[in-house]
Amino acid sequence: MALERDERIKGGRGRLVLLVLVAAWLGFPWLVAGNNYLLSTLIIIGVYALVSTGMTLLMGYAGQISLGQAAFYGVGAYTSAYLTAHAGWPPWLAMAVGAVLAALVAFVVGIPVFRLREHYLALATLGFGVIMFTLFKEWEAITGGLNGFFGIPPISVLGMSLQTDIQFYYLVWLFVLAGLWFAHNIVRSRVGRALRAIHGSEVAASSLGVNITKYKLQIFMLSAMYASVAGSLYAHYVTFINPDLFGIVPSIYFLIMVVIGGTAGVWGGLVGAAVYVCLGEWLKAVVPILMPDAGGEFEIVFFGLLLIIMLIYMPSGLTGAVQKGMKRFRTTAGSQTGTTATTERHEARSIGGGHG
Repeated sequence: MALERDERIKGGRGRLVLLVLVAAWLGFPWLVAGNNYLLSTLIIIGVYALVSTGMTLLMGYAGQISLGQAAFYGVGAYTSAYLTAHAGWPPWLAMAVGAVLAALVAFVVGIPVFRLREHYLALATLGFGVIMFTLFKEWEAITGGLNGFFGIPPISVLGMSLQTDIQFYYLVWLFVLAGLWFAHNIVRSRVGRALRAIHGSEVAASSLGVNITKYKLQIFMLSAMYASVAGSLYAHYVTFINPDLFGIVPSIYFLIMVVIGGTAGVWGGLVGAAVYVCLGEWLKAVVPILMPDAGGEFEIVFFGLLLIIMLIYMPSGLTGAVQKGMKRFRTTAGSQTGTTATTERHEARSIGGGHG
């Protein structure tokens, strides 16, 4: 009963947060409609949030680490770019094909990879990312190689081409809200409980009849589809892509986003993406002033240090820290309320005894 009550409370909070996000999604762009820089930043946050949400499901609930998520991001981007620019396909159909292709690649890769555990699993996904990055560089007929892929057409909705930032903002964040809602439902379903059991102990989950390999593959494929859709949206937004966007460093950055946001809930990916992008923009403005001779590597150094600090002092991320703080506050408030009530009862008894 207590578990069911906690699930209902968490579900209610999740719906409340989602409603707040929907309200912000509808109203905020009109407040900054003339600020294209801010709108483009919000669009990038939304794209990264999609990838991070898929990784949050994979890491936070299935307990599997992936260092090759940018490869699926690239699969979606290049599939959508090629099919729309060279084959003349509608962007929506190309995005769907990219998501399915990413899921198939994840299935093929996941079968041997999930035989491994812990750091061996991370190294295997890292190797997969290196292979895909090399493929993106060398397959020039499809990807354009190091010269990049130009001429990606914008997305059209009901015959209207999305050319402005505010139009694309609504599209991207519609996908983000849908992705968060879907992830929230998965976490609260039987599949989510099975994933948490796998994360807690694979041996115990297997003894309870949980098909570990099936659930691992399914969540890996789902996280790949999240990344693929994000890659397609990014490709149609910037209309130019190159292999450097889908290498090992972007995969590490996606991992950092998840670590910053935390894996305690599906909102961790969104929080981590927002913090990462905002810190990145802040660094671009501040570092040239403080260190005029600094190169572009300062960002890698900064986020590498941040990753170490988060893992040591805040392993559950920002969302986990907030949840722990709220739980501690409720516990303290409840104990104080109980103490006050007990004191009042004792005073009432003593007063009653005195009159008697």
